[in-house]
Amino acid sequence: MKSVFQKSMSLTVLATSLLCVGASAAPNDAATLGQIRDSAMKSDWAYERLADLTDLVGPRLSGSPGAAAAVEQVAEAMRKLGAKVTLQPVKVPHWVRGAETAELVEYTGRPAGITQKVVLTALGGSGATPAAGLTAPVVIVRSFDELKAKGAQVKGSIVLFDVAFDQEMADRGHAGPAYGRGAGFRFAGPKLAADMGAAAALVRSVGGANYRIPHTGATGVVEGARIPAAAVTAEDAMLMSRLSARGPLKMHLTLTPQNLPEADSFNVIADLPGTDKADEVVIVSGHLDSWDLATGAHDDGTGVAGAMAVIDTLKKLNLKPRRTIRVIAWMNEENGTRGGKAYFDANKDKLDKHFAAIESDSGGGRPFGFIGSVTPPMVKYFAPLKAALEPIGAGIFERHDIAGAADTGPLERAGVPVFEPLVDSSAYFNYHHTPADTLDKVSPLELKRHVAVMTALTWYLANMEENIGRVPEQQE
Repeated sequence: MKSVFQKSMSLTVLATSLLCVGASAAPNDAATLGQIRDSAMKSDWAYERLADLTDLVGPRLSGSPGAAAAVEQVAEAMRKLGAKVTLQPVKVPHWVRGAETAELVEYTGRPAGITQKVVLTALGGSGATPAAGLTAPVVIVRSFDELKAKGAQVKGSIVLFDVAFDQEMADRGHAGPAYGRGAGFRFAGPKLAADMGAAAALVRSVGGANYRIPHTGATGVVEGARIPAAAVTAEDAMLMSRLSARGPLKMHLTLTPQNLPEADSFNVIADLPGTDKADEVVIVSGHLDSWDLATGAHDDGTGVAGAMAVIDTLKKLNLKPRRTIRVIAWMNEENGTRGGKAYFDANKDKLDKHFAAIESDSGGGRPFGFIGSVTPPMVKYFAPLKAALEPIGAGIFERHDIAGAADTGPLERAGVPVFEPLVDSSAYFNYHHTPADTLDKVSPLELKRHVAVMTALTWYLANMEENIGRVPEQQE
């Protein structure tokens, strides 16, 4: 009969061996998933890395010195964790913001000597006005059909797409569709206006929290037809609509951005090698670049920091995955998605070895669980993961036919299942692409929950016995 001391030692050895062997014992059991969740909830590592990225590097638009510094900073942090780091070359757009001013110089009822300042910011890829600016009539439209109907007025004019962001929709859990509607006008509107001979294009800012802050973003303008394009604040768009109702309206607009030759940059790839299924890969990722107006804390510093923290969490627990876990900090999501495309092109003959991909690019709001593009019969196999995340209020699994993330989009369209954290985005578009997207807007507690979800999900996928299969291939 064993002594109490012997029994105690036996239990200790058993517990230690279970922890250390990780994947070789029962990697996706409740105890291991619970350890991952609890370790993530106690750690400030991700928030510290986010502070490094936002406070030390700052804005990281592709082609900028900030983007280059961020590549080195993230690569070095991953090397310190013992990950195998690769810098994958990516050619990226190099667009530089210049002067950006506007004022309303003619309108019905204008007192002598009075002009009205308009707050705006250039959109990515925008062309430039002459250095002294241009003066032209303002034509306001609220749909593409209205733009086409006003074709005669559009030529030589400044077109304003005055489409309000639907905050009520965002408040009720549909921030993505609300953003998508406005972003469609921002991306396609300037190109259509250019095709119709417009002198410039303005878009009402796509986002909430109307404190006269403009929201930048990408446009679809192309070389040879790069008219000046800018986002105006919601308040200034409404002002112009009111003044236009009184009579003709003219603006003096100055935008002097530059479209420079493409620059050399990199995706940062950091691998935690697997054990018996090391040739299979689970990607966990966020994009490293940001717009230049702020430090990109929500978009997408939280995604990058959360992905990096997956390896930190597993290393602290000495857990070794069966499949290789690949952290990717994508370059150039904001104005070209060149990083995602470059990775796909380099790996299109190895997609059968890509078990799944996770992308986080919806900000650092409270996570409620995760989204995944798996077939309906596979949902039941995620029950243990849902149960493990339930204690932190993150046990929801929403199955989608297509997750629709940006950088993992080419992988998903080719059949790789894609997952994302399911987060509260109701306030995300208050800060998205604005000067207000700074570290102070990120909750350290929600970032810990974010890391818990990302790490538990990554670990679970890396150790699943079941083959979750492929998603139906989609056309571009």
